[in-house]
Amino acid sequence: MEMLHFGFMQRAFWAGGLIALIAPVLGMFLILRRQSLMADTLSHISLAGVALGLTLHSNVNIVTIIVIIIGTIGIEYMRNTYRTYSEVSVAILMAAGLSLALVLMSLNQGGITTNVEQYLFGSIVTISQEQLRFLIVVCILVGVYYLIFQRPMYVLTFDEDTAFTSGLPTKWLSLSFSILTGLTISVMMPIIGALLVSALMVLPAAIAMRMVKGFKTAILFSMAIGVLSMFLGLTSSYKLGTPPGATITLVLVLFLMCGSVLKTVWEFIRSNRV
Repeated sequence: MEMLHFGFMQRAFWAGGLIALIAPVLGMFLILRRQSLMADTLSHISLAGVALGLTLHSNVNIVTIIVIIIGTIGIEYMRNTYRTYSEVSVAILMAAGLSLALVLMSLNQGGITTNVEQYLFGSIVTISQEQLRFLIVVCILVGVYYLIFQRPMYVLTFDEDTAFTSGLPTKWLSLSFSILTGLTISVMMPIIGALLVSALMVLPAAIAMRMVKGFKTAILFSMAIGVLSMFLGLTSSYKLGTPPGATITLVLVLFLMCGSVLKTVWEFIRSNRV
């Protein structure tokens, strides 16, 4: 394929493949913990970190990571404070993150708006070699975290009270997962864009949960769907000249719709056989 002759497309496919492997893993836990909006919240907080870094003329990545850590600590604190209404913490910090980003952008009109827009919409085809290396590091971190804490996170996800009584450090596990999710989102933002990060984390996992049974099977299926949709979306984007992130998201939505229809038809056929 001629598009693979270009260096920027090669980096785009590498970045897309890595994102497609790690995003569904985190997305699966977010859905099962009923924290699907967490990705949106952390992307808004990351956006505030970007705006703050540009305002201070500091290293944007370092400032964003610091802001993400502070934000995740705030989410966990508020989630424990409002245990019965845990979604309150997500709503409050989502609004706070976006508001802070907008205020910083309005106070610094000279060039900062353009830079923030790059993080808001992203562009996978402009990814640099340095960003790709950073993404590889984050991918390794997610993989190691999943392999080490797979069983504790599984128990924590389905029954936090049981996890606590079993002696698991539930607060530290939950906090570390949130920080890792925030770090992943901060790396994905300039590539995919803050507006589409949550879609790429949640949709593959949602498709897998609709199509297959079993936790490990669903994770593997969501990773496969993520990789397939990423490659199809990038190819379509190159051919049609459309935004890569939006095209990939629409491919995932199409997969979700087709999967739901096929599942419904299959269940109808099985019920009629009986």
